[in-house]
Amino acid sequence: MKAIVGIIGGSGVYDLPGLEDLREEKIASPWGDPSDALRFGRIGATEAVFLPRHGRGHRLSPSGINYRANIDALKRAGVTDIVSVSACGSFKQELYPGLFVLVDQFVDRTFARQSSFFGNGCVAHVSMAHPVAPLLQAHVAAAAEAEGIACVMGGTYVAMEGPQFSSLAESLTYKAASFDVIGMTAMPEAKLAREAEISYATIAMVTDFDCWHPAHNNVDIGAVLKVVAANADNAARLLARLLRDFPAEHEACPIGSDRALDGALITAPAVRDPALLAKLDAILQRVSST
Repeated sequence: MKAIVGIIGGSGVYDLPGLEDLREEKIASPWGDPSDALRFGRIGATEAVFLPRHGRGHRLSPSGINYRANIDALKRAGVTDIVSVSACGSFKQELYPGLFVLVDQFVDRTFARQSSFFGNGCVAHVSMAHPVAPLLQAHVAAAAEAEGIACVMGGTYVAMEGPQFSSLAESLTYKAASFDVIGMTAMPEAKLAREAEISYATIAMVTDFDCWHPAHNNVDIGAVLKVVAANADNAARLLARLLRDFPAEHEACPIGSDRALDGALITAPAVRDPALLAKLDAILQRVSST
């Protein structure tokens, strides 16, 4: 299967410079409207699809994003691998603003979002023990090294609901739990990518120290966006290098992220809801044809 890389841009990352043969297309989804039109193109020989998570102009709050429509649209576009770019706060002195963290674990503290394509009428339970596809993460790390961009491999990202930043008590609690970074958008995005059998990895761009650090001012959006702007060039260079060097064929995921639905559907075929199955046409395409 040909590799097609989806890039989801977060705060401050609303475009993917360097895309050639660029075209835009609005992909209809039975789950509602995606954040924006998808932008199709290529860098080198690699086909890429870019989606700004918050929409152009940052119209959508973290809780207002239609994560299901976004992932479904990328699935319908043929995307095999998703690299998500997300601004985040840090709970560790060594994870300083400007550093990129390639997280490999998530703690989901969101509560106001639709976190699954499945439900009554078609129940499925996919594994999230290892939410990041290791080969995809390794390609991102190699691209960062090739471009001389400082990054750390591994870490735990706690996803909060937002849109407010943490209280001091929350920040100290997460720090005491040895979490690494905090953000508002990786969940349920990673869960939905797994249900859609798309390999997923996150580039967490550290913008601040949340509010736990006694030597730094409490986080505010102005400070966050200043660091995001300073990192925009690094993010663009990393993604361009990743796409130029990406394998032509999708690599089978060693943890099975691209076969996550094998054995996951528990509802008996005879009692599955036809209306829900119709909405799941793209998500269930592989298992429906086997």
